[in-house]
Amino acid sequence: MKAAIYDHPGPPYVLRYADVPDPVCPSDGVLIRVEAAAIEGGDLINRASTPPPHPAFVVGYAAAGEIIAVGEKVKDRRPGQKVVSFDLAGSHAELRAVAASRTWPVPEGLDMAAAAALPIAFGTAHHCLFARGGLKRGETVLIQAGAGGVGLAAIQLAHRAGANVLATVSGAERAERLVGLGLDHAIDHRSADVVEAVMRLTEGRGADLVVDPVGITLQASLAALRPEGRLVFVGNVGGSQLGIDLWPALQANQSLFGVFMGTQLEKPDVYRTVSRMLELAATRALRVIVDRSFPLAAAAEAHAYAGARSILGRVVIVP
Repeated sequence: MKAAIYDHPGPPYVLRYADVPDPVCPSDGVLIRVEAAAIEGGDLINRASTPPPHPAFVVGYAAAGEIIAVGEKVKDRRPGQKVVSFDLAGSHAELRAVAASRTWPVPEGLDMAAAAALPIAFGTAHHCLFARGGLKRGETVLIQAGAGGVGLAAIQLAHRAGANVLATVSGAERAERLVGLGLDHAIDHRSADVVEAVMRLTEGRGADLVVDPVGITLQASLAALRPEGRLVFVGNVGGSQLGIDLWPALQANQSLFGVFMGTQLEKPDVYRTVSRMLELAATRALRVIVDRSFPLAAAAEAHAYAGARSILGRVVIVP
């Protein structure tokens, strides 16, 4: 099969399009013919900074496609079924072998690119807002990087929950599109002081909850938080070391929660939540936005585009 592989970490051009052996369907898993793979933040970080366990390594968390083989222990999946899958590697390829427990059936009416982009972004956003953040109706939430995959998901989910939704964004056009998804107030981080804007919009109180997938914005996120508020940090798309002064948080009795979805998606409650959100997306009650699609052969270009931090939603690779 063809795949996008790399031998050592580095910039996007370390990815190369090459032939590799077909994966073997595990006894408890399925073999999928990939139709769309979403580029996740973890994919970019792994390619850039994590030495692969072996040469010709296939990166990638999320992919959707058609099952072409089923392991002998699997009873609830069948060849021909459309599924979206999650694993810590292997999505950037024509074929993918994955445990059946890490797949979700794709509802009728949901296209495969959207299916590939939903589980991690929306699963992460839901976990940050509710399981860790404890968001309640009427509270104010600040979402950093509102135009990213997690940000777009969090805006919609927080709006549906009855929260007052603030988000950082760059540019009026992107802000307008986010308002159409349920955003109450856009803060252009290029032209405004984010902390001052949050304090103005909350009449000096601060946000009840901040969701931060950026990393380099953590200090500002804490400063925008009210006393006894909650900060959920969930990634490091900024690429720097996560170092902040925690003394102000201690003095303000604020709570900090970390989220890594790689260990959460198979948990029964999280799995069921993702299933429900797939159904909502199929009816367009939730919107999964794909900024741009690239062919698998152009995976290096796709990674460069996704890493430029000027996208709206997710970038997808199509074999």
